[in-house]
Amino acid sequence: QVQLVESGGGLVQAGGSLRLSCSASGRMLSMRVMGWYRQAPGSQRELVASITAAGSTTYADSVKGRFTISRDNAKNTVTLQMNSLKPEDTAVYYCAAGPVKPTDYWGQGTQVTVSS
Repeated sequence: QVQLVESGGGLVQAGGSLRLSCSASGRMLSMRVMGWYRQAPGSQRELVASITAAGSTTYADSVKGRFTISRDNAKNTVTLQMNSLKPEDTAVYYCAAGPVKPTDYWGQGTQVTVSS
């Protein structure tokens, strides 16, 4: 069993920054790949960024150069640093984890709102 708890969402003006954190507990093998998804109203959930235990990362094209994902395996945390935020980044952001893809375990979500 894996539990994921997000924190750090909020309201920010366009061009600003936010830092999301996810604290994880459970079997390490079940958290080999961790990631952040987001879902805006009326839209499908999309993968924003992912990171393996070895540190390999992937990013959605829409956030490359603005968002950075990182993890601390010793502390079982994953962080999403979001810079140069745009109104279209507004969504509920979810932390996720899995042994192969970050799709098996989910956090409760945290709201990010970017005002123009």
